Amino acid sequence: MQKITPHLWFDKEAKEAAGFYASLFPDSKVTNITTLHDTPSGACDVVSFELSGQPFMAISAGPLFKFNPSVSFHVKGRTKDEVDTLWNKLAIGGTVLMELGAYPFSEKYGWIQDKYGLSWQLMFVGENEIKQKITPVLLFVGNVCGKAEEAVIFYASVFKDTRADILARYGKGEEPDKEGTVKYAAFTLLGQEFGAMDSAHEHKFSFNEAISFIIPCETQDEIDYYWEKLSAVPEAEQCGWLKDKYGLPWQVSPAVMGEMMKNGTREQIDRLTQAFLPMKKFDIAALKRAYMGE
Repeated sequence: MQKITPHLWFDKEAKEAAGFYASLFPDSKVTNITTLHDTPSGACDVVSFELSGQPFMAISAGPLFKFNPSVSFHVKGRTKDEVDTLWNKLAIGGTVLMELGAYPFSEKYGWIQDKYGLSWQLMFVGENEIKQKITPVLLFVGNVCGKAEEAVIFYASVFKDTRADILARYGKGEEPDKEGTVKYAAFTLLGQEFGAMDSAHEHKFSFNEAISFIIPCETQDEIDYYWEKLSAVPEAEQCGWLKDKYGLPWQVSPAVMGEMMKNGTREQIDRLTQAFLPMKKFDIAALKRAYMGE
């Protein structure tokens, strides 16, 4: 089964950024680039790539959305030198959110926004097990602060192949964070590891479409199921995108669509694009008919 895939929205830099990220990690590569024509944003590059064997996607679709630390990527480093090297490369043109140094939870840790605005948490883990090199971490702030645990339980109820553990909670004296809320939780959905954190500090950001998560579906029944379970903001429904009750964007997408984008002719991809643009929830049969020119 394909994993849930992080999707990154760029203004014009998707190809450049994917190449840059692939240069940072071993076992990484750009796997496909497709250009969509005649979209509301004009011509859009859609880039598939892998980082340490994990799937990612990116799109260049205009300056509508900006990255922020509500979703970051936690990278586990086997050695301190590895963490230092990655930090130095990400720091070029970037912004430090937490200085690289020693913390109670790690001998070497830092949080940084790279030159594109994407947030990374780098942590030395030594000989601890690394099941997944790069983990998306959700930061629950503002009106969803304090709901990280509820969200983790909710996601675990929606997806199969789930596991959830609250690893640390805030205690007394850690104000403004409320005692008992989530300092860090780990959970797995469809084989993809995630992290979740509450933060009651004042933040001028929240989840937005700059980072969404693609749910690969084999059947229309799967699409219908996830759409019904997750969609909570009707005005956000467009082109397979939805927002859940916490404001986190998802894309409920046919797995076959990736193959059509990768292997189709220019005419097939153009027909497919014009078929999906007016859709809210995707209709697999209609997409296949458009692709085949029926």
